[in-house]
Amino acid sequence: MPITQQEDWNKWVENNSKDPYSKACIDVAREVMRLLDLPEHEKFNPNNIITLADDNIDAGGITGFMAGCVAQMVSHCHSRGPEFKAAWNESYGAPDAKGVVNPAIVTLKEKE
Repeated sequence: MPITQQEDWNKWVENNSKDPYSKACIDVAREVMRLLDLPEHEKFNPNNIITLADDNIDAGGITGFMAGCVAQMVSHCHSRGPEFKAAWNESYGAPDAKGVVNPAIVTLKEKE
């Protein structure tokens, strides 16, 4: 798996391997990065590949917040991170977002 930010990845793993909730994020992110390296995932839907990774490792069904954490790690650490981030943000209707969209945050606007 072509990790481009090995030091940052190692820090995430070290800091998030102590409790099951955080470890599930690490494990799913690791599996997403493995899947992104496979030819059959040249084209992908970021939510589908996270769900597939969750199923593959039997993480138990991650939450939206956890999926956002996975998207952040993959976007930052994997060689296909910019592509993943663009597809992720597009899937949440924010293709021009500077960071990775957090699907657990809802923004309400007053109807004009």
